[in-house]
Amino acid sequence: MIRTVLYLLISIFLLTFLRYVIGAITRGFSDVLRPKAPGQDTTSAGRGETAGELKRDPVCGTFVAAGASVRKTVRGEVVYFCSEACRNKYLDS
Repeated sequence: MIRTVLYLLISIFLLTFLRYVIGAITRGFSDVLRPKAPGQDTTSAGRGETAGELKRDPVCGTFVAAGASVRKTVRGEVVYFCSEACRNKYLDS
């Protein structure tokens, strides 16, 4: 009985570890293989922002993930937009 419980706990641990390793490898390949969007500014990549951090679009008020946003540096400050259309409206005004 104790041996069965021990095998079960070891199996759970190994599966969790294996899932973590496979996820890390998949994220690494997706970052390498994903092409950059044509209007995307990558100047904020070194500031420790995570992909899940939400930023507010100043034009329409939509919250968008920092990693998936269209970025533009305006007067030394990075501004985040949900789409290129919102970026263009912001720049036109």
